[in-house]
Amino acid sequence: MLKNKTHIIQQRLINQQIAGTTLRKPQEIVSWLGAMQAQEYAMSKWAIGLRLPGSTDIEIEKAFNEGAILRTHLLRPTWHFVTPADIRWLLALTAPRIYSLSASMFRKLELDDKTIKRSNALLEKTLRDGKHLTRTELNAALSKAKINAEGLRLIYMMMSAELEGVICSGPRKGKQFTYALLEERVPAFKPIDKDESLARLADRYFTSRGPASLQDFVTWSGLTVKEAKQGLSSLGKKFLHEIIDGKEYVFLPSEKTVKNPQTTFLMPDYDEYGMGYKDRSAIFNPIALKQSIRNGNPVFNRMIIIDGKIEGTWQRVLKKDTVEVSTFPFTSLSKEKREALLNAVQRYQSFVMPNKKKTTQKRIAV
Repeated sequence: MLKNKTHIIQQRLINQQIAGTTLRKPQEIVSWLGAMQAQEYAMSKWAIGLRLPGSTDIEIEKAFNEGAILRTHLLRPTWHFVTPADIRWLLALTAPRIYSLSASMFRKLELDDKTIKRSNALLEKTLRDGKHLTRTELNAALSKAKINAEGLRLIYMMMSAELEGVICSGPRKGKQFTYALLEERVPAFKPIDKDESLARLADRYFTSRGPASLQDFVTWSGLTVKEAKQGLSSLGKKFLHEIIDGKEYVFLPSEKTVKNPQTTFLMPDYDEYGMGYKDRSAIFNPIALKQSIRNGNPVFNRMIIIDGKIEGTWQRVLKKDTVEVSTFPFTSLSKEKREALLNAVQRYQSFVMPNKKKTTQKRIAV
């Protein structure tokens, strides 16, 4: 039973695999969540590591390079991590909506169907037989074929090729991203119809992010309200519907008991704990709300989470052999909270540079 927003936080921490998890691989975390926003690549890897105790940045990078995790545009017009098992049906379901939302930009850039078809054919030919090329390399190929792909035109051409299921992420070349042919990284699957896709996405969302509202689902998925309602209506009786402060929340009650749950952590930019909902009030305390008005919406930035709520901000400086982390709590912290925050900092440092020297800078925001 949900009684208040504290109970909402407790359930979300469990369902998002933050409080604790039995999952063991990076791709299992991504699969559980369905898709994870991933335009800030380094922080997106930490979003997986946050939910996978003992994992390292190197392990997440390896899973990405091997194709166990892919990165592409779906749901909303932004990057997401997704697994090979989910990428095709998610693209089929959400690409039409993304095209609709981006239609004015395609017209402004003069990217009509003929141009997109031509660029997709060129990309397919250039990447054939396992070639993994950077955006710069693909731009050169497009230019050689006299296809104008400068500036935003290239960005939207590549996004369209992703939405059409022509390309997806390839392994990185050093720090550069590459593209690969989707058909060469992901086996063909039997297509599923839209009704089943909506049911599958709703089940995945409310299982992994509940308690959440219909509008939360609409915002996260990019679906229309009508589509979201259809997906929500397909959920079985195992999902509960409860009203708190006049709003209906849907969730799958967790029966597992987490020993020593993780409720204090360094939240990455664009993490699903914040981005998974339209209404993020459950994780704000009054001071955080004032800070959000002063500095913009903090769920997009690096936030300190203590007992499931926003309590400050954090920054990092990566050097050759050290990770410096500066923390800026909004208020003075109790001894217990300071210790919990220090443990959270050390966990992040161990994720980024295991067995390396770590430096923590404690600072209090004025």
